[in-house]
Amino acid sequence: MERINIKERRSQAKIAGTAITVGGAMLMILFKGPIVNFPWTKHISHAFSYSGAHNSGHWLMGTFMILLSCFCWSAFFILQSYTLRSYPCELSLTTLICALGATESGAVALVMERDPKAWSIGFDMRLFTAVYSGIMCSGIAYYVQGIVIKERGPVFVTAFSPLCMIIVTLLGSIILSEVVTLGRLIGAAVIVVGLYALIWSKNKDHVNALDTENNFEKQKTFELPFSTTDVNKTSSLGNI
Repeated sequence: MERINIKERRSQAKIAGTAITVGGAMLMILFKGPIVNFPWTKHISHAFSYSGAHNSGHWLMGTFMILLSCFCWSAFFILQSYTLRSYPCELSLTTLICALGATESGAVALVMERDPKAWSIGFDMRLFTAVYSGIMCSGIAYYVQGIVIKERGPVFVTAFSPLCMIIVTLLGSIILSEVVTLGRLIGAAVIVVGLYALIWSKNKDHVNALDTENNFEKQKTFELPFSTTDVNKTSSLGNI
């Protein structure tokens, strides 16, 4: 959906920024390195090992599910972009998305979850988590995404997805005292560099599109002069 001309500088920055951002995200996941202590985690002992206790033999299925999730998530943004062209109503579209998502999730939960206790609602953290996820992560997030997609396109929205990894790492370290390794810090820095290159190229595209639109509007203002007959007809209609 993006306009790419390999000879243009902004297109080169767009491709390079995307590759750098993905590389930084992979670096945060795959490379560990030594533990980095911050002032708020200096006096906390971390039981950190490289053995990987999560190695349960489901790596192949997990990798397939992650790839499928990324594909579906990308397809969702593309579909939302095409839908907003013919139906430019972000709020009602968000309502439809949330309603269909709740219906499909409920159907899957009814099939997969057989314990009645799982459906009990109490005034605890589980209720707060569900309400916050529904309002913020689904309702408001989809609405803002729709506005930005209509103005700047789906690539501009998805470019900020790797930034979530940085936010989660930072908040996890501050709130939950999670381990932050050198690999995560280097990957976060790489993500910021790639994100800046991609946003710079998208801004250049936006400025170029505005200049083209302004030039087109200026050309439309130049009209042919009225003839003497048209002026007389206009005057006669005005007198009547």
